[in-house]
Amino acid sequence: MTKSELIAELATANPHLTARDVETIVATVFNEITAALSRGERVELRGFGAFSVKKRDARVGRNPRTGASVDVDEKAVPFFKAGKELRERVNRGKRGG
Repeated sequence: MTKSELIAELATANPHLTARDVETIVATVFNEITAALSRGERVELRGFGAFSVKKRDARVGRNPRTGASVDVDEKAVPFFKAGKELRERVNRGKRGG
């Protein structure tokens, strides 16, 4: 599902909100999650999961085309861990299909 598909579904499910309002709400939620992660904070949505930032150490990688060694700098990467309720719902959906 894309962001625009999410907005369309939420707008359909909430006819008292305009599509523009739903778009603003979705953008605000995503922006707040992004801002919290950039500050190094953890974002937990009960029943859904938790977003956090993990540090990847610097390392020596390989260029897959040439095989040459390449220095890869240390970096921070976003990480998502699904919550129990989300995992159960996904698994329940797989058994039913």
